[in-house]
Amino acid sequence: MTKFDKTSSKHVSRWLMCIMLVAATVAVIVFFLPRNSGPQYRYDIGKPWMYSSLIAKFDFPIYKTEATIKAEQDSMAEAFEPYYNYDAGVETEQLKRFTERYKTGMPDLPPGFASLVADRLHRLYQAGVMDAAAYSELMRDSTAMIRVVNGKKATSMEAVCMYSTMTAYEQLFSDPKIAEVRQALQRCNLNEYIQPNLKYDEERSETELGDMFSGIPLASGMVLSGQKIIDRGEIVDDYTYRVLSSFEREAQRRSAGTSAIPSTVAGQTLFVSVLVILFTFYLLLFRKDYFDKPRSIAMLYSMITLFPLLVSLMVGHNVLSVYMLPFAMTPIFIRVFLDSRTAFNAHVTMVLICAAAVKYQYEFIIVQIVAGLIAVYSLRELSQRAEIFRTALFVTIGCCVVYFSLQLMQDSNMAAIDHSMYKHFVVSGVLLLFAYPMMLVVEKTFGFISNVTLIELSNTNKRLLRTLSEEAPGTFQHSVMVGNLAAEIANKIGAKAQLVRTGAMYHDIGKMKNAACFTENQMGGANPLDTMSRIDAAQVIISHVTEGLKTAEKYSLPGVIKDFIRTHHGTGKTKYFYISYRNEHPDDPVDDSLFTYPGPDPFTREQAILMMADTVEAAARSLPEYTEESISNLVNRLIDQQVADGFFKTCPITFHDIAVAKQVLTDRLKAIYHTRTSYPELNRQQAKSSNENNAAGTAGENKLKV
Repeated sequence: MTKFDKTSSKHVSRWLMCIMLVAATVAVIVFFLPRNSGPQYRYDIGKPWMYSSLIAKFDFPIYKTEATIKAEQDSMAEAFEPYYNYDAGVETEQLKRFTERYKTGMPDLPPGFASLVADRLHRLYQAGVMDAAAYSELMRDSTAMIRVVNGKKATSMEAVCMYSTMTAYEQLFSDPKIAEVRQALQRCNLNEYIQPNLKYDEERSETELGDMFSGIPLASGMVLSGQKIIDRGEIVDDYTYRVLSSFEREAQRRSAGTSAIPSTVAGQTLFVSVLVILFTFYLLLFRKDYFDKPRSIAMLYSMITLFPLLVSLMVGHNVLSVYMLPFAMTPIFIRVFLDSRTAFNAHVTMVLICAAAVKYQYEFIIVQIVAGLIAVYSLRELSQRAEIFRTALFVTIGCCVVYFSLQLMQDSNMAAIDHSMYKHFVVSGVLLLFAYPMMLVVEKTFGFISNVTLIELSNTNKRLLRTLSEEAPGTFQHSVMVGNLAAEIANKIGAKAQLVRTGAMYHDIGKMKNAACFTENQMGGANPLDTMSRIDAAQVIISHVTEGLKTAEKYSLPGVIKDFIRTHHGTGKTKYFYISYRNEHPDDPVDDSLFTYPGPDPFTREQAILMMADTVEAAARSLPEYTEESISNLVNRLIDQQVADGFFKTCPITFHDIAVAKQVLTDRLKAIYHTRTSYPELNRQQAKSSNENNAAGTAGENKLKV
């Protein structure tokens, strides 16, 4: 396949990826968006109407508010007469029981007394006796009326004329004739013969009350088609608010049919598609390299999708306020792992999509865009807890200030300003603090690495680095030196200093297996490689790369650190053994692969920096003398050779970056090895003359002292 064919195939695959990403993202977001049809406006009582003049497009009633309908229902419920069924059998049964007991068990009562008591019980039952609890509920209103149902006839009666079982018993003994023999009657317990004969008819009462409620008119007036509802700038009062609410309610009722749903979905699909496509074109135009990194694309489109889903669920189920969500997390994560411009574009795209679910509230869009800008500007690299705290504080203050300014523009009355929204901003700021622990989740999910993790990995108390310092102390010191040199170069050219420093700490961990075979660990002793053939010795040196990868896998080091181990020698050769072998076997063919590192060559600026620093630092140890000239010549020769060998062809490092790296390495090595200026020597004639002059001067001084 030709180079042109490969390029064409790459473009086709990239376009296919874009189409699939856009389609999947749009489908997921639109599926969860709430289906709000009809006009969508934001208005509050006492605030000006911010839209153009609103004219009624159809006739609609002016619906009463829920509070008004509830008040009418309460008033109707107070005047309602509940139904009670009269049970004549209760009286007959209880009088019969009393008469039979009087004949058999109460001989000490006066003659004819049983008929007196029976007559009083009859009167009580005729007035009506009900349960004590129901009677107490009715007596809350002394004017309460009930409907007593006797057969097919329902009669309205005052509840105060009724009795409960307790008041009936008291009424019975209030009769003077009965009170005379109270002590005798107490033995027969007349309370047993007083039972409720009025029972609440719940079914009939609830049905009747429901019919009355259904008769309450839900509207109080009409708005005709073509009538002006409100004009721009007019203040929304209570009546206008009710008219606007009625207009939206009627519009939603009219569009509640099945024909409105496809229209709503089509509009949402078109809206979300435009935004996602624009963001995708931004990546294609300015960040093409992200399409070669699946983890970057996965994180970007996941972030754009996540918060619209949360907003849709909260709005659809009417849960809390969307202002409590920490939307600034999206630009924070993208800013830390990718770049600031992509972070802002992704944030704007996400906020505009979320606006589709929150009725296009312009306050929401303005506040959240400002929050994203503050997050991008205030945070560079999330490496300390104080940084995320500062960002969360700035975002919270910024949101409050912007929202307050919007309120001032709408209402100059400071006392009427609603302060409840600021609580939501504070909650959002507190939730934004969770970006620090959430960083680990993003790293593990998408395969990134943050400065927090890099700082933890570069801690020399980590088990692996501590083992390296014990088993290969020379290699450990070399790694520290290389890390310092590489970090300073990275700072000068704008690369990731913490990343290259951490990569340098681990790039030679494979030397722990055969530490004595590497000169920095030999302490002046015999070199085990001298007893081996050139090929075997070269393989031992080369193996520190493969052994390093095995060790990195064992200790679960991130992939980006493993890349430093793979690339710090690139596809270079072990030149000492390679050249020695060729000199010893001038006529034999040489298999170059036996002396070549597995590679690959560096493909990031940080890996190229490490290669340069590693090579120069190791070679500088073998210089016979440390002068400015010798160090400068060494640095230039080694790095120029790496460039000539093509080690940096696949990484985005520039000639300017390489020139800066040379200068930094030269300056740092001069400082490390304390180079001195060479002083000129006097010739013998000048030295003799100088000595004579000094002696004469000394004699003169002594004579003066005497």
